[in-house]
Amino acid sequence: MLACASLCTALAVPSSGQQTYDQVDWPLPATSEAGTAAPWHFGEVAAVATTREGTVLVLHRGAHPILEFDVDGNFVGSWGEGGISGGKVTQVPPPGRTAAGSRYTVVHGPAACFACGGHSIRTDPDGNVWVVDAAAHIVYRFDQDRNIALQLGESGVPGTDRDHFHLPTDVAFGPNGEIYVSDGYGSARVVKFSEAGDYLLEWGERGTGPGEFGLPHNLVVDAEGLVYVTDRDNQRIQVFDPDGTFLAQWRGVGSVSTLYLTDGQKIWAGGTLRNLDGSIALSLPGNVGGHGTTVAPDGSVFVAQLSGIVQRFVPR
Repeated sequence: MLACASLCTALAVPSSGQQTYDQVDWPLPATSEAGTAAPWHFGEVAAVATTREGTVLVLHRGAHPILEFDVDGNFVGSWGEGGISGGKVTQVPPPGRTAAGSRYTVVHGPAACFACGGHSIRTDPDGNVWVVDAAAHIVYRFDQDRNIALQLGESGVPGTDRDHFHLPTDVAFGPNGEIYVSDGYGSARVVKFSEAGDYLLEWGERGTGPGEFGLPHNLVVDAEGLVYVTDRDNQRIQVFDPDGTFLAQWRGVGSVSTLYLTDGQKIWAGGTLRNLDGSIALSLPGNVGGHGTTVAPDGSVFVAQLSGIVQRFVPR
């Protein structure tokens, strides 16, 4: 159980003996027809994930939206062409906002961009790849052959019932195969499904109180089944039991846009590694932030940036 039974503020300073990281260039350049090095031109990089084979998947908002590299940055292949929507999530300007409404909406068509619906990519313990298409209101599970094996939500149809999402943001997996979806931009809830994709329960509403959300942007589930959710607009991380009961909140974390649970049961929240009580274990060099994180088998930390790059940090 958590060290903080009620409200937590995680402002601890890491110990002086913490592990340190060096940033290295990644990926390796492509090769032109003349045999010269050519840089990669990613669109907005929304997320990264590590496959069971140890390769790194890059979800970016551009042509060939899912790119696969080995850890060192050698290109392996690409897929997902035509499978991710082109809608673009955008903010509602302040004059159009209401106290109970969302700050976000979506634009489609020429005003949007290629594959901009892509918001999150994750891999589950069975090696399946999951993609959250926010603008299409869908969460996909792809099997080992990159075929769609499960779809949650109805394409192009927003909603806040058990069969629909409204601009979802992330997906996570419980210790018994449960599926958790943060339905964040248009809604303000977390929805729980069985391993087979059957609706089980949901929690959350818009607000600033315990268990409420401004924007549930990312989530992870630890080995005990506790659910950690970034409430980005309220600049906190909230902790719940598997049934959605509020347990704690970590304030003072900033507008975190990415969570990743390590094998050692710590959480990368942006560029900061936190223990499960919210205290800081260590931080990456620089003001990293990021929109997606993964850790490779060699311990390298990869951070997706909407500026169009992937950062690789190698442990010393």
